[in-house]
Amino acid sequence: MKIIILGAGQVGSSVAENLAHEANDITVVDVDPARLHTLRDQLDIRTVVGRASHPGVLSRAGAEDADMILAVTNSDETNMIACQVAYTLFHTPTKIARVRAVEYLNHSRLFSQEALPVDVLISPEQIVTQYIQHLIETPGALQVLDFAGGRVRLVAVKAYYGGPLVGHELRALRDHMPGIDARVAAIFRRGKPILPEGHTVIEADDEVFFIAARENIRKVMGELRELDKAVKRIMLVGGGNIGMRLARALENRYQVKLIEHGTNRAALISEELHKTIVLLGDAADEDLLHEENIDSTDVFCAVTNEDQVNILSAMLAKRMGARKVMSLINRASYVDLVQAGIIDIAISPQQATIGSLLAHVRRGDVVVVHSLRRGAAEAIEAIAHGDRNTSKVVGRAIEEVPLPPDTTIGAIVRGEQVLIAHHDVVIEADDHVILFLVDKRKVPDVERLFQVGVTFI
Repeated sequence: MKIIILGAGQVGSSVAENLAHEANDITVVDVDPARLHTLRDQLDIRTVVGRASHPGVLSRAGAEDADMILAVTNSDETNMIACQVAYTLFHTPTKIARVRAVEYLNHSRLFSQEALPVDVLISPEQIVTQYIQHLIETPGALQVLDFAGGRVRLVAVKAYYGGPLVGHELRALRDHMPGIDARVAAIFRRGKPILPEGHTVIEADDEVFFIAARENIRKVMGELRELDKAVKRIMLVGGGNIGMRLARALENRYQVKLIEHGTNRAALISEELHKTIVLLGDAADEDLLHEENIDSTDVFCAVTNEDQVNILSAMLAKRMGARKVMSLINRASYVDLVQAGIIDIAISPQQATIGSLLAHVRRGDVVVVHSLRRGAAEAIEAIAHGDRNTSKVVGRAIEEVPLPPDTTIGAIVRGEQVLIAHHDVVIEADDHVILFLVDKRKVPDVERLFQVGVTFI
């Protein structure tokens, strides 16, 4: 696929890195030659220096025969105009734009073929807000990812000493929870993946990815670790787009405090939010945290634009008694380093966002993609089409499907019905099949599985 990425910032660079390893023809456009030089040294891609919305620049980037334009510059207006130019002058089939301003997003009629021809809108701030919200709503989870419109969830948890299933084989899961179906999709032990079998024994500190119907998630978590207490008190740091969205989403169900260091911004937020207590100050001020009872805070979440502020304030909050601390971290090299220490969960905006973009690049009818383990693994929701003669999956039991190595089918969603994957479950046409790939390099093999043969009409 020939893809033009407009913008070599954090999102654009992350997308380029993911797509360049999957045999795509990638061109990146940016006004900063130094950024492009760094990308070109790291990846096998073309680069073009120039303004992303200019017709001449798009032409030099190869827009005449591009399959997709992915506009992710820091300017909403540039992204929208670039899609307009690509549609009008080059008839680009697929146009994806990153749009951050709520003022635009609240008016969906703007984004139509008759107005601004954007096929897919991506709002990283909204994606990250929902991602953090899921983590807060599921105490004890390291990742919470939705499939099939939220009917199925993939959850990552760390197995603790004392968990009922720790020290037992996976096949005992059914005995512990009669009537509740779930499947362990993968286990990471000391950073190395283990493909789960019935005889696999779960050890303490294993990172376990399991899949289940949404309503069964808490019960399955209770088998792997002592359930965390329900969250009541939340302290947020940073009143930017993410902090404000998060406070608005949480304030009706939790006691929310938000620390913002900018006087004008704090005043604006206090007017916009109804129940959140807005505090003007520095999140690294021990006296302020002590006065606001940090030791009785259930979740401390730092979401400013500065990685150092997020990391240091979260570390301080943890030391002062906050039960769980989360930190938004843009620099990828910090994420693994930080999460292995005091901070409970390091949130990478790029990894949270990348799946929304990849779902539109995948071949076959792939509707959801989630990036896992800092991009090393992937979870995919694909729709099966055809019949036994034209498809490699339809009409076959799961044990008959020629899955690539280190790939498992976790669940099948058939209409409103959730079927946890067992070896004898037969896949039907229009089923939503949820797969876990320990090695994302196997993605092309999975895509080919879900492509229909030429005899399919």
